[in-house]
Amino acid sequence: GVGLIGIVVYRVAGGSVEYAASLTTIETGKWQWTFEDKPVSVYYEEHEQGTAENVKNILMIPTISDVSTVEEWRVVAKDIVTRKGELSYRATIVDWPGLGYSDRPSLNYNADVMENFLVQLLNSPNSPVADADGELVVVGGGHAATIAIRAAGKGLIRPSAVAAVAPTWAGPLPIVFGRGSDMETRYGLLRGTLRAPAIGWMMYNVLVSNEKSIQSQYKSHVYANPENVTPEIVESRYELTKRKGARYVPAAFLTGLLDPVQSREEFLELFAKLDGDVSVLVVSTLNSPKRSKAEMEALKGAKGVTKFVEVPGALLPQEEYPLAVAEELYDFLQGSLSSGR
Repeated sequence: GVGLIGIVVYRVAGGSVEYAASLTTIETGKWQWTFEDKPVSVYYEEHEQGTAENVKNILMIPTISDVSTVEEWRVVAKDIVTRKGELSYRATIVDWPGLGYSDRPSLNYNADVMENFLVQLLNSPNSPVADADGELVVVGGGHAATIAIRAAGKGLIRPSAVAAVAPTWAGPLPIVFGRGSDMETRYGLLRGTLRAPAIGWMMYNVLVSNEKSIQSQYKSHVYANPENVTPEIVESRYELTKRKGARYVPAAFLTGLLDPVQSREEFLELFAKLDGDVSVLVVSTLNSPKRSKAEMEALKGAKGVTKFVEVPGALLPQEEYPLAVAEELYDFLQGSLSSGR
C-alpha cells in the first residue's frame, strides 16, 4: 500500500475533546474479492494514529448510492483515530465493488452479491480487517448499514458492535413508486437499458452522470443544507461516474435490486435478531427525506436497537456533519468496547 502522512486539523467542539498531538497515517491498498471465480480489486484506506497502543478496529462502509465513495467517511475516521483516551482506534474504509475506487465488473449486482462481499471481507484471512481479534465494529451508512445488520443476523459475520448511520432499505425508485408488479416490470426494463452497450451509457449520462443531476440530487435530499454542496464535491462525484463500468451498480440500486428487505416489518426484524447479542447504534437525521426518515424513526425504541440518536443532516450526515457523527460514534464505541459487549 501507499503510505500517506497527513497532519490532522484539530477542530474541537466546545473545547471538551482532547486529541493526540501527532500525525495520523493513511495507508491505501487494494484487496482481492473473488466472486464467481473472478477476482475483483477492492479499494481501501487505513487511518490510524502512528503511536497508538491498545488499538481497536473499526470498519467503515460507504452509503450505497450511484456516487458512493470512501471520501464520505474520511473526516469521521480522522476525528476518531486522533482522540486521546484509554482505547485507540484504527479505521479501515472500504469501497464497495462496482463503486468508488474499486473495480466495476459487469456482475448481476443485488443485495446477496453485496452481502457476499461483506462476508468475505470480514472472514478472509488476507482481508485488511483480518487482524481485528474478534473485536471489529462495523459502521455503515444507508443500505450498507442494513446489509451489515442482515449479515450479522444470519450469523455470517460477527461484529462486536454495529453503527447504522441514516439506515435505509428501499432504493430511490421503489421508495417513491412502490413495488407493484407493473412497476417491477418497468424497473426491469430500465435496468436492462442501463446495462446495455451504447444506449446504456446514453441513458446513464442523462440520469446519473452529469453535474446538474448530481448537484440537484445532493441539494434536494442527500445534504440537509444546499449551501454545503460545494462545486468540489459535485466534481469529485462526477468523476466517479465516469469510471469504466460505472453504470452497473447504479442500475441495480436505482431499481431496488440492492434492497436488503422489502418492507418495514422485515427491516425491524433484522434489528430484532441482534437483540442481546450485538450492540447496535442507530444514528437518525433531522432532515432526511420524509419517507426515509419514517423508516429511521421506526427504529426508535425498537427491539435490538441499543441506542438511538439524532444528528443534523439528511442521507449523508457523515460527510455533511462529520464531527456530530464522530461524537456519537465515539461515545458509542467507548461504551460498547470498554464494557466488553
